[in-house]
Amino acid sequence: MNIGITVIKSRRSVRSYRDATISEEIIHDALDCAALAPTALNAQPWLIGTVREKEMLRKIADLADYGKFIATAPVCFAIFGKRDEKYYLEDCSAATTQLILGLWAYGVGSCWVAGDKKGYAEEVRKLLGIPKTYTLISLVPAGYPAEVPTIQKKKREEILFSERFSAP
Repeated sequence: MNIGITVIKSRRSVRSYRDATISEEIIHDALDCAALAPTALNAQPWLIGTVREKEMLRKIADLADYGKFIATAPVCFAIFGKRDEKYYLEDCSAATTQLILGLWAYGVGSCWVAGDKKGYAEEVRKLLGIPKTYTLISLVPAGYPAEVPTIQKKKREEILFSERFSAP
């Protein structure tokens, strides 16, 4: 198996982190991965921030209904999309995925916390001082895993079809 496939297949959502700093090199490489994501019409409608200050992490965690663990992460990435771009959600979702995979390639775990359509999206935008032309797409807390959960995924035959779907 090649290394890229290994990274993709081994990635897990990590919500518990060790108390260890992530190097600037890793953060920059992961951000580069996000910035190189596919984007419709090359719009690149994203704005991606990093939050490391503990008080700010706690404030974001308090706002996010399913992201309380953000407060314990060494870093949280906030991905915003430019509202007036037609495919901002798709483009920023691709950037989020590539950010997550870029982190995991270094052994840094993360968990996608929803932002789009969430009631707290506007509050996070204001908290971080992001212009109104952007909306929150995702929050990605990250750190070295305290534990890597094992998960059960659906079997291939339960989710895939070829040419045309037919019910079992």
